[in-house]
Amino acid sequence: QLQLVESGGGLVQPGGSLRLSCAGSGFSLDYYTIGWYRQAPGKQRELVATISGGITNYADSVKGRFTISSDNGENTAALQMNSLKPDDTGVYYCNAVKTTWGIQYDYWGQGTQVTVSS
Repeated sequence: QLQLVESGGGLVQPGGSLRLSCAGSGFSLDYYTIGWYRQAPGKQRELVATISGGITNYADSVKGRFTISSDNGENTAALQMNSLKPDDTGVYYCNAVKTTWGIQYDYWGQGTQVTVSS
């Protein structure tokens, strides 16, 4: 079965750090654009960060605090989150997408809860 498997969420105090991981299962993440999204209660899902061919992009709200990375050898991607704020609370989803010969391949992780609270 082709899927993304996430891990690393949890409860952390404001100012703390968490590292989320996303592993490709049954397929290689090579040549995919990897994105991390989050959805807070009552809000729409929003894009947090992407990495493609080593080029990264971040939402303004997380610039300087979050770092996205990928490790093709391990077939994983990660989101390092530092200086966490209560507004960072939500369910975080990993996404992998690419288009080859006009066919789009689009995979989502199951989501992992991140709660920032004192």
